Amino acid sequence: MFRGRVLNSILILTLLIAVPVALSGIGFLLGDRHNNWRTADRSSAGLLPDPSNYSDALIRVYAARTVRWRSIFAVHSWIVVKERGAARYTRYDYTAWGEPIRVDGFAPDGRWFGAVPETVVSVNGETAERLIPKIRSVVEKYRFSSYGDYRPWPGPNSNTFVQAALDAVPELKAVLPPTAVGKDYPYRGEWIGFTPSGTGVFATLGGYIGLTIGWVEGVELNIFGGVLGFDLRKPALKFPGLGRIGVAAGASRARPSRIR
Repeated sequence: MFRGRVLNSILILTLLIAVPVALSGIGFLLGDRHNNWRTADRSSAGLLPDPSNYSDALIRVYAARTVRWRSIFAVHSWIVVKERGAARYTRYDYTAWGEPIRVDGFAPDGRWFGAVPETVVSVNGETAERLIPKIRSVVEKYRFSSYGDYRPWPGPNSNTFVQAALDAVPELKAVLPPTAVGKDYPYRGEWIGFTPSGTGVFATLGGYIGLTIGWVEGVELNIFGGVLGFDLRKPALKFPGLGRIGVAAGASRARPSRIR
């Protein structure tokens, strides 16, 4: 009896992982994500106002499907900030090319090799002005900032880097998509503890396997980087490959936009 229940549980878990990944793979094959990444569109997706006409401070975190077959499983995420009165945005990426922390290497709201980004965090005004120094501090002190530190799996990668910045500003109550493979990599060396939001706990085996339970983070079972779980705060299911299905998680602490 017990053995049968265990086998049934394993079968259900396998299906919950395999079916979403298979559906994502079909979407990849039927779409245009497998086109030549070297010639893919990296122009602005028109998500940001003209900085020269927008005086408020601003923070954005974007995520977009990564290149080639890896897009079946994962997104690439990045950070955009602008101080009050600044005439330009600053974009931070963490990449596999050269020095991993890349500043202004792409358009702030640019398509990621053809993929239109989704907004994970949107913060304007005084709140953004107060939080930007915390984000810049993470960028300046990030421990995996040397050539060769980047590892696509299990991390540290782009999603590990952005997660570190979000962890430094828990007041955002922001959560990266379940397809942000690498976000659960233990960049601080901690394999068990409280979540950065302070609303739950986590345990991880080097980013390969882990479990997070928290009010902000939801319930997330990390299996080799893919996340299976659910969110009660903003009701949704989380699947590897497919991502989040339900209420959007994009956190917003933005005041109404004021173009000046």
